[in-house]
Amino acid sequence: MRMPVLILMASAVGLAGCGDNSKTSQVVKAADEVASAPANYVGGVVQSQKLAVKVVDVSSINQAIQMFNVQEGHLPKTLQELVPNYLAKIPEPPRGYKIVYSPDTATVSVAKQ
Repeated sequence: MRMPVLILMASAVGLAGCGDNSKTSQVVKAADEVASAPANYVGGVVQSQKLAVKVVDVSSINQAIQMFNVQEGHLPKTLQELVPNYLAKIPEPPRGYKIVYSPDTATVSVAKQ
């Protein structure tokens, strides 16, 4: 009587160990994602900072253009007309970018060079 019970238990243990390893691979994948999280975070912060610099530069120039238009009665032909009364200097764009101004529409943008 003991022998069939032991055989049944041994079969159950053997079958439990066989099969799909997806849970193990999911645990390994999750561990890899946790290990790379600091690098992903730092990369995201750097990209956000670059975008923030571009947005701040453009918004300050747009504000100066609007002030120029109100006080002078026309839009500036170049951004240099804003210096020194409306801007102390034209902000430097991030490395690899340039500031583009369209006097017809009074739009300023930052574009890749």
